[in-house]
Amino acid sequence: MTDYKKADAVQALHALAQLSDLLQACVAEGASIGFTDPQNRQAIEDFWHTRAASLIDGESELMLACQQERVVGTVMMTVATMPNGRHRAEIGKLLVHPHARRQGIARELMLRAERRARALGKTLLVLDTRSGDVASQLYLSLGWQIAGSIPDYAESIKGELEATTVMFKLLTAN
Repeated sequence: MTDYKKADAVQALHALAQLSDLLQACVAEGASIGFTDPQNRQAIEDFWHTRAASLIDGESELMLACQQERVVGTVMMTVATMPNGRHRAEIGKLLVHPHARRQGIARELMLRAERRARALGKTLLVLDTRSGDVASQLYLSLGWQIAGSIPDYAESIKGELEATTVMFKLLTAN
């Protein structure tokens, strides 16, 4: 059974080791999520500390998926703060531990993020994902559209430059 909850900064810091374990496992499996060295634990922990600060100021929201009180998945939503972008938010760090995949966790996290965005009055969501990544199929199945791709966007853990696909979803009031 998987439990889902919105985490505040205190919960995120309390779960720092679990969040770091999750991120580290995903990077080790080759996920393109900003990190190129899965062994650099300090950089991974620093990332989560920074994210906790963005939770405090309300710029971001973090949703967790837990199994047996262990974090097995996350998704983060960062709201645009400039006056001309208050209607949109960016989805990032959709992570599911390699041992917890193929259980619908990523889909449920995305659906929860969309519901939360609607509740906040957001009408546009954006994200980017490695071009050709299996996650693209999930996003497409949830009604996301491809805006385009950018070549040589991010370095992989193998040191190769890879393209990213930019996607968006217009939210309707439900």
